[in-house]
Order: sequence, then structure tokens, then C-alpha cells
Amino acid sequence: MVARIYRPTKTAMQSGKAKTQRWILDFEPEAARSVEPLMGYTSSSDMKSQVRLAFETKEEAVAYARRNGIAHRVEETQERVVRGASYSDNFKFNRVSPWTH
Repeated sequence: MVARIYRPTKTAMQSGKAKTQRWILDFEPEAARSVEPLMGYTSSSDMKSQVRLAFETKEEAVAYARRNGIAHRVEETQERVVRGASYSDNFKFNRVSPWTH
């Protein structure tokens, strides 16, 4: 079973950087989920899919995986580029592109 080491990205509803600073180690599912026919519940016999470990740095997560003999894959996240524009820039007199409704 392969473990995935990554740093979670912000959700669309998130304005701050909470829960994006730590590195997460979780396991990819071994078996597909099955649907219970009577009630429609989804279940899985894969217990490792319930494990999620958090680490301060990527190096700590990789060291943990190597120390415990866990095959792992590191996924780097791309940093988001934030442009420095404000709301008032939409109404500037010398705006580069014309503003229309």
C-alpha cells in the first residue's frame, strides 16, 4: 500500500491559511468501497484508509515512512500567485483596459 505525503491546499471557502501548513501522510485505498444493498450504506474493509497523520515538515513525514517501511509518494503543492490589486483599482482613471458593464 502506498502512502501519499502532501500539504493540503486551501478550500474555496477559506480566506486564511489554516490547516495548510502541516504535511499529511495518508494511505491510498486498497479495496474499492462497496454498497450495502438493503440500506445503501457505503463501507470498506480497508482499515488503513482511516489513518491520517500530520507532521510539521516534509522531512519528518518522509523519515517516518522510511523508518516504518511504508512505500510513499511525495506530492508538492504549487504556491498560488496573488496579484496585488485592490477594489479601487477597478475605477482608476488611467486603467489599462476599459471598464464596462
